[in-house]
Amino acid sequence: MQPVQPPNFCERCGAKLASKVPDGDSRERRVCPLCHHVHYLQPKVAAGTIAEIGGKIVLIKRNVEPRKGFWSFPCGFVEMDETLEEAARRETREEAGVDVEIVGHLGTYSYPSAYGVHVVVVAYHAMVTGGTPVAGDDAIDLKLIERNTVPWDDLAFLSSHEAIKAWLAKPR
Repeated sequence: MQPVQPPNFCERCGAKLASKVPDGDSRERRVCPLCHHVHYLQPKVAAGTIAEIGGKIVLIKRNVEPRKGFWSFPCGFVEMDETLEEAARRETREEAGVDVEIVGHLGTYSYPSAYGVHVVVVAYHAMVTGGTPVAGDDAIDLKLIERNTVPWDDLAFLSSHEAIKAWLAKPR
């Protein structure tokens, strides 16, 4: 796991950044000595679904790093022009070939600097409404799993564990 690397140059004017505590702040930040722009390191946001079909959920086997070859629910980064829910539905369609209706929020998970980037993961419970479950982009396999067949030792991320546990805890 690599630490998050702060920027070296200003995104506004290109000057070399310095580390200092800006006026009115309490943390050291990367600050431009020329234009005084403060560069905040902020997490990336990902959204996905625990997509249910016939009492089973869709898991995909990742085909990209980090954690290539491990299982996860369909999930990916939110684009600037979409809501969390739109991103979750899009990622589910892209990675698992199915359309979903979001029926609830399972949890929001945050793990600072995991795998070199701080990610906030938003997981939704969803019901499959169409499409055919098939491994799509970023996936090398897909399977529908029952409640008692979760591959706990082969899950990609802590958020995968936590979201599936939240789904299992929901009343049936």
